[in-house]
Amino acid sequence: MDRLRAHSGDARAVPLSPDRHVYVEDGSGGDPEPLRPSYVLAFGELCLVDHDGEWYMGSLHDDGSVGCWAAYGADLAEAIRNL
Repeated sequence: MDRLRAHSGDARAVPLSPDRHVYVEDGSGGDPEPLRPSYVLAFGELCLVDHDGEWYMGSLHDDGSVGCWAAYGADLAEAIRNL
């Protein structure tokens, strides 16, 4: 975690349990697609979610769910730079 916090520059970075409702919206107004995350990393209210080797960015909601809006590739360091 220290390395993650140092790389992101966010001392609040913490891992969250992946046992939560995580989804990605496709922007078309249709039903959100559920994701099955291996990892969920929180940076304040922003999250990075690993789903099938792809990192998605989203927001942590009050109910503990994470709504993602885009995939940022397989490279965690690159996804962190996009926070």
